[in-house]
Amino acid sequence: MKLTDNLAWYKDIVKRYMLFLLGLFIASMGVAFSTKAGLGTSPVASVPYSISLVSSLLTFGGWLNLLSVIQIITQVAVLKGKCNYAEIAIQTVLAFVYGYLTNLSVWLIRGIAVTGYLMQFLFMLLGCVILALGIWIQLKGGVAMLPGEAMNRAISKVTGRRYENIKIFFDILYIVVSAVISFAFLGKLQGVREGSIIAAFAVGSIIKMYNRIFECVKNGRNR
Repeated sequence: MKLTDNLAWYKDIVKRYMLFLLGLFIASMGVAFSTKAGLGTSPVASVPYSISLVSSLLTFGGWLNLLSVIQIITQVAVLKGKCNYAEIAIQTVLAFVYGYLTNLSVWLIRGIAVTGYLMQFLFMLLGCVILALGIWIQLKGGVAMLPGEAMNRAISKVTGRRYENIKIFFDILYIVVSAVISFAFLGKLQGVREGSIIAAFAVGSIIKMYNRIFECVKNGRNR
């Protein structure tokens, strides 16, 4: 491989990782907006958030990291010998980065006061749109995925079912688990509400919408 080819390859990798990290930060902001809305955070974050309300052993981001470890183990079990361990290592590092970015994002919007149900609902919808955009950008980066999304992709690959449908299934599962934790330890729904249910269906659908928009724009340029 020529030196120019090597340089082009490294530039492409750097560009892809920068795109991925941008998507990572945007996704963390989506989670922060959903949390701020107070109508239930995004499904994938609902379990860590509910646990953080019950136990102060770890921060919200810390419990999110622990969930990521469980998702990585699940991914390895599903793919078995076909697992890319280099990608798993990268996922592990990025998962912990995401946990800290989530704490940072929550801190960045801490001063915003959300008053009234209408404003809560708008913040919840905004959180869904931002989170879906972050996930979509990560997918377009094409270098790595967060453990939760990579687990969905692995199951989609093994079962032959669409990625978006797998995501919706697990989003609903997270909501159910979060609701059980809330009722068992807090006696009420906390961290999971109607916003979580809406997000479970909305985020996957919004990702599909971003894909359609992207394809329309790309096809329009190719004409």
